[in-house]
Amino acid sequence: MSVLSISLPDGSARELPAGSTVADLAASIGSRLAKAALTGVVNGAEVDLNVALADGDVVSIVTADSDAGRHVLRHSTAHVLAQAVTQLFPGAKFSVGPAIEDGFYYDFDLPEGRTFSETDLVAITSRMKEIVSANQPFTRSEVSARDALQLFSDQPYKCEIIERVTSGAADGVDADEVGSGDAISVYRNSPEFVDLCRGPHVPTTGKLGHFALMKVAGAYWRSSDKGPMLQRIYGTAWESKSALEEHLNRLIEAEKRDHRRLAVEQDLLSFPQELGGGLAVWHPKGAIVRKLMEDYSRDRHQSGGYQFVFTPHLANANLFQTSGHLDFYKDGMYPPMEMDNGTYYPKPMNCPMHCLIYRGRQRSYRELPLRLFELGTVYRYERAGTLHGLLRIRGFTQDDSHIFCTEDQMADEITSLLDFVLSVLRQFGFDDFEFKLSTRDLEKSVGSDEIWDKATTALREALNRHGVKYSVKEGDAAFYGPKIDIDVRDAIGRKWQLSTIQCDFNLPERFGLEYIGADNSRHRPIMLHRALFGSVERFFGVLLEHYGGAFPAWLAPVQVRVLAVTSQHEEYAQSLVKRMRAEGFRVDTSEADEQLGKRIRSAKLERVPFVLVVGDDDVKNNTVGVNPRGGDVIRDVKVDAFIAQLHDETRTEATAGNL
Repeated sequence: MSVLSISLPDGSARELPAGSTVADLAASIGSRLAKAALTGVVNGAEVDLNVALADGDVVSIVTADSDAGRHVLRHSTAHVLAQAVTQLFPGAKFSVGPAIEDGFYYDFDLPEGRTFSETDLVAITSRMKEIVSANQPFTRSEVSARDALQLFSDQPYKCEIIERVTSGAADGVDADEVGSGDAISVYRNSPEFVDLCRGPHVPTTGKLGHFALMKVAGAYWRSSDKGPMLQRIYGTAWESKSALEEHLNRLIEAEKRDHRRLAVEQDLLSFPQELGGGLAVWHPKGAIVRKLMEDYSRDRHQSGGYQFVFTPHLANANLFQTSGHLDFYKDGMYPPMEMDNGTYYPKPMNCPMHCLIYRGRQRSYRELPLRLFELGTVYRYERAGTLHGLLRIRGFTQDDSHIFCTEDQMADEITSLLDFVLSVLRQFGFDDFEFKLSTRDLEKSVGSDEIWDKATTALREALNRHGVKYSVKEGDAAFYGPKIDIDVRDAIGRKWQLSTIQCDFNLPERFGLEYIGADNSRHRPIMLHRALFGSVERFFGVLLEHYGGAFPAWLAPVQVRVLAVTSQHEEYAQSLVKRMRAEGFRVDTSEADEQLGKRIRSAKLERVPFVLVVGDDDVKNNTVGVNPRGGDVIRDVKVDAFIAQLHDETRTEATAGNL
């Protein structure tokens, strides 16, 4: 065929001569696109620009200013990092180097146990820039496993990956490096450097350049402490100098907002070494905020028709055998405890126990949907190297709900759940959302085609009813049902995965859950898992960083601090504290034994929303000077007027989710 008809994402078609490549297609559309193009997607598969097209192909062009394009930039930059390290450190062994969110990394094993220094990172960066300037082409080829083993005979980690792929023992690490198929794909960008990779890559190293190496960390090979400890170099790469600078500035701001630092500065919580890793104790001020969060959650669930339940912190192994956790999740559980009446585990999830509550007696269709809610503490084993303050912790509390409903109720229930989730997230100050719908993996799933289709349609309809944009992650659902993941962006643009709505066909089957329908027959309910905060601890950590420690007035541990100008005004200051506490506000004072300016600065550092300063005129006129956080000082404000304002502000914020 002399002419190819190629379909574009907008539904239009373009004709090209036979033998044309993805790059030719980009050039036919326009010179700007040809210059910006990095890779292509042909019939859903990511490919290099030099791949030849066939008649009828559906093709999109990937550019650097897209998520897919940044992924390619970062993956290609990781290859250049490995190339630079092997040039500068002869005998270095390199293992895997994937693109990750906002960056990339590569793991190395240096000769004689040598470690990278900050000076080394400078030298590596300089060599990487030389490679970029050389505009070296990325060239793909495919070889047999035997030839690949010979090619990488001096790289033991690469050989292990090849052997695992050919023996059928491959995992996600291996698949990311090699992909599927009988042939092993490799990429060269110079005669001296070759790497295992499924691709695709940018056409030449000249497309790279806006990168920075960030840090070095230890990392076990295959994340197993039984394997060798490697050195991981982290980096970031972007499509432009301005995008890179914006990211680096965001990292500086993120460091200022680190919840671990803010928690100490504001006396909210701590991680005593005596407790062990991944466990926190909450100080009074932090506990106030946590209680407000939990009280708000309880109030919303109570008004939303949920029934409160409580379950124990550990259970017999038989429960987790029934639920499947010992088959699918044992690595994430704590070791068993042998007792006189059996083997017990700390619970990693609340759902099996909620199934027992449902199964406690015969259920009728008239009881459904049955909505159970628990602030339940769970325990999950996380490796020491993965722990990160409250964001990755070993013991945490979930605002956990499980809804048991009929198939016919599922669509309306999911729509209602999405309303609930969004209203709660908005209440806590998040209004920038990303939605992801995860669909069935045909090879790893339970349940009929009909119920999967019905559940997926219900999730899709809920998203459509809300008029939100969402991405579809094909085949990414858990084996027991499709789900919606909701990510939020915080004040500095970082993305956090918080809430999930998950359909489950598996646990009702495993636990034999039933209800008596209107036809007097037994039916299997659908189970919906839903957590709004995800976990109270992680949500608190995200909130603390989102607000930079400056919680809104309704959440602040101290809402008002009253400062007397001198000791002569202390009695009046104490009377204000007493009155506002009586009206339900969280108020304290700082005695006038230090200079006023120092006391005001201290209150500002603690992010107290309102500082009231009182002197002679205020005592005489029953007024206050209001120094609001982030605002201008207002003097001679009547006490009644300020209290009315505070009531209005905190009442509006604390009840907004119920309106």
